[in-house]
Amino acid sequence: MKKWTLLIVEDEEDIREMLALHLQQEGFKVMDAANGEQALELARHTLPDCLLLDLMLPGMDGLAVCRELQRDTRTADIPVIMLTARGEEIDRVVGLELGAADYVVKPYSLREVTLRVRSVLRREEKKAPAPAMICGNIHMDSIRHSVRASGQPVELTGTEFRLLEDLMRHKGAVRTREQLLNSVWGYSFEGYGRTVDTHVRRLRGKLGEDSDSIETVRGVGYRARE
Repeated sequence: MKKWTLLIVEDEEDIREMLALHLQQEGFKVMDAANGEQALELARHTLPDCLLLDLMLPGMDGLAVCRELQRDTRTADIPVIMLTARGEEIDRVVGLELGAADYVVKPYSLREVTLRVRSVLRREEKKAPAPAMICGNIHMDSIRHSVRASGQPVELTGTEFRLLEDLMRHKGAVRTREQLLNSVWGYSFEGYGRTVDTHVRRLRGKLGEDSDSIETVRGVGYRARE
């Protein structure tokens, strides 16, 4: 059985040590970082299976770390669980838009964190790469993690890639915002359908002249044209 590797990014030493000890006892291999710069260096060199990322970090905060992870093809697919004392809606929305897999608000129980980690990792384990897919002039190869539009390579974040992959898997079928939230983010974030709209808008921008391959179905959701 695989031993999952977690990277805990938390500036408060007592919380970091408590999480690390508990998760080690639960059977995980654990690394830790006290700031965003150290977290990025560790993530790029070790490629952990999941990040537990505090939002309120000194210097480079958690949102900035998440953006940098998404920009790097080596780390774009690492699921991130955000840990934060801030529970305002705007923080949840921003975290989702940056591709967070889950979101836990302090104070939290160690059991809750463990359950969230296991849930995210189970979803990652079940993801089977789809064969090469075509939608109009868009060609996607999930195994090679590559997308081309009209013959030109398209650089997508991990979340944008999963969104396009879901739409192309279900080509011709309408995907509701709720279905996309569950499939792409792997969690039911009720009331955050606008996160899907934001990512579709960014995805279309990167597809350029082929953006019309992603069709809006008013009042319902989106679909990839057949």
